[in-house]
Amino acid sequence: MRNLRLKRKKKDKNIPISTFANVAIVGGGSWATALVKILSENGMLVHWWMRDEKVVKHIRKHHHNPSYLSDVEIHHKKVIPTNDLKKALQASDFVVLAVPAAYIQDALKDLQKEDFANKIVVSAIKGIIPQYNILVTDYIQQYYNVPKENLAVIAGPCHAEEVAQEKQSYLTISAHSLETAKKFAKLLENRYIKTSVNTDIYGVEYCAVMKNIIALACGVCHGLNYGDNFQAVLVSNAMQEISRFVQKLAPQERDMYASAYLGDLLVTSYSQFSRNRTFGNMIGKGYTVQSAQMEMNMVAEGYFAVKCIFEINQNLQVNMPITKAVYKILYEKVPARLEITILKDILR
Repeated sequence: MRNLRLKRKKKDKNIPISTFANVAIVGGGSWATALVKILSENGMLVHWWMRDEKVVKHIRKHHHNPSYLSDVEIHHKKVIPTNDLKKALQASDFVVLAVPAAYIQDALKDLQKEDFANKIVVSAIKGIIPQYNILVTDYIQQYYNVPKENLAVIAGPCHAEEVAQEKQSYLTISAHSLETAKKFAKLLENRYIKTSVNTDIYGVEYCAVMKNIIALACGVCHGLNYGDNFQAVLVSNAMQEISRFVQKLAPQERDMYASAYLGDLLVTSYSQFSRNRTFGNMIGKGYTVQSAQMEMNMVAEGYFAVKCIFEINQNLQVNMPITKAVYKILYEKVPARLEITILKDILR
């Protein structure tokens, strides 16, 4: 009996596996910073990789990200900033990718398939790989041999800025394996973050890509002085457009009115924090793509996404007038006012 009591006492000192994990965060932007905040304050040990050595040193010394969400205090005992990505992955059970999709190849270029062995890889990237027109999870599966059951994505609606302010937020974790989704969702739950899970990983990921295109369109229209009445029509038509496209690519029964789909579209289309809406607004006001990109300190995923989705749809031939309009404005340099005038006669 004495030995049994000793064993129980020793076990009680350990943190249950469901409430603790080592997590690698890849990326140094606002969403990466918000995820570092959530996970570290929930008790996870976070190995935080950033390319910029000066930023890593700054965080070690001053305990905040000098470039993004600088008011967020970084837990110095729970967060290990590093420039060594291999080492970060080696120490972690979960790998969260939080760099723009256009730069993910470069960020991971020094890694081998072995570095991802037995890891759950979670994409927090709401974009698509421009060079290949494929989803981030497909890229990780194909190039690093990560099994489908070890892949997941984080969907909103959720802006990093509101997470930093600890405003009530909701996240959906989607994975091919419901067990995988539940494992990661447990790590995120706290008093201001609620999570749900599903297995519609393709639907969730494509919707996350598409909503950035729509937010960009909303910004363009706002920059052209279209009002709330028109934007309501634009967004409702956009939901139909997204539904047609996703159903053609990944046909299955799904509730497109759930927060991971409609909710994420709404917050990105309307929020002051939406970088895609901001980018579109600048285009509508007459900025060139290059000047808008230079003025913004963050990447607007919709700029890259619209070209990828437009090219994919050349084969699918889904009716996508909003996507086509944004593509023509950004890549064919059709004047925004002319293109939106054409679009407004198509919408119902």
